Amino acid sequence: MTKKILLLGSGELGKEFVIAAQRLGQYVIACDSYAGAPAMQVADECEVFDMLDGDSLMEVVNRHKPDIIVPEIEAIRTERLYDCEKEGIQVVPSARAVNFTMNRKAIRDLTAQELGLRTARYFYAKSLEELREAAAKIGFPCVVKPLMSSSGKGQSIVKSADELEHAWEYGCNGSRGDIKELIIEEFIRFDSEITLLTVTQREGRTLFCAPIGHVQKGGDYRESFQPAPISSEHLKEAEEMADKVTRALGGAGLWGVEFFLSHDKGVYFSELSPRPHDTGMVTLAGTQNLNEFELHCRAVLGLPIPAITQERMGASAVILSPIASKEKPRYEGEADALSEPCTDLRIFGKPYTKLNRRMGVALCYAPLGSNLTDLREKCKATAAKVKVF
Repeated sequence: MTKKILLLGSGELGKEFVIAAQRLGQYVIACDSYAGAPAMQVADECEVFDMLDGDSLMEVVNRHKPDIIVPEIEAIRTERLYDCEKEGIQVVPSARAVNFTMNRKAIRDLTAQELGLRTARYFYAKSLEELREAAAKIGFPCVVKPLMSSSGKGQSIVKSADELEHAWEYGCNGSRGDIKELIIEEFIRFDSEITLLTVTQREGRTLFCAPIGHVQKGGDYRESFQPAPISSEHLKEAEEMADKVTRALGGAGLWGVEFFLSHDKGVYFSELSPRPHDTGMVTLAGTQNLNEFELHCRAVLGLPIPAITQERMGASAVILSPIASKEKPRYEGEADALSEPCTDLRIFGKPYTKLNRRMGVALCYAPLGSNLTDLREKCKATAAKVKVF
């Protein structure tokens, strides 16, 4: 049955979701704060408005009367989604989940205090003075993040008290929405970090994708690879944590659950996104029988997912813009990048550039059991061949 889906946020992840939804016969209205966003280019309709304005959000909802609302970004007046849910509109994965996970304060208190998951020690700060007091308790180095941000914006590792003022300003400037409060965390000396894509269904058991390893720089994703090497004990612990937190939040859809892995101390819960994850773009390399966007779409629509199977190894590496311009970006080097076998590209179609903005991703794949280091290096070299100007 065809459903009308209102997509709140129309970036590159939203674009892939729209493609997956339309392949299953769905009708999608893509929304964002600017015109020409990637998902708008493939959607049936689009709307441009400030999603932090609750009245504007409800006006769009009331005018389109969607069956399903799919949030794709954090900067949404999420509390209004409770009203939508009460009116019979399906909110993905649930209004409770969206409200909790759009704010690091709510999700951290739920996971650490209510569910008892292992997390880094943390405090909140609404002023520079409170940040200094919290840092004195936690010690250095420590991690400072906005309560609401995306793609690592506003995050910093603080190595001394002299850096706290800059961290406060950077965190506030990187905050999405209208919340000016930061979280300060203990720095976990981890060996690696993973994303565990977790699929909750209306009917049927919770499913897990093979773990995805990733590398971040400045709090932002730079490369990912699947499957990530991880011990069976750590994988079991991560799956149990992911199952516990997604059950507590409720609803159906795909979640990106992030963990730190320490050989000495085990698995630490890090963060949670109730939607496809940027590191999961590696699944576009055909690493699974269904990529993360297809899984999300099936779960949202209540369609069966008999199994998730690992088909091959994959790696992704981002293509960044070295310039900032309001002009439509151009690209070169695609032919050189695609000259290697088992490679692919996704250029997102963003209408303008910012310095270090993610404009595309390179994808490489190889048979299971291949050399992971070689595959990752090949993928980074492929991404480097594509130039944005």
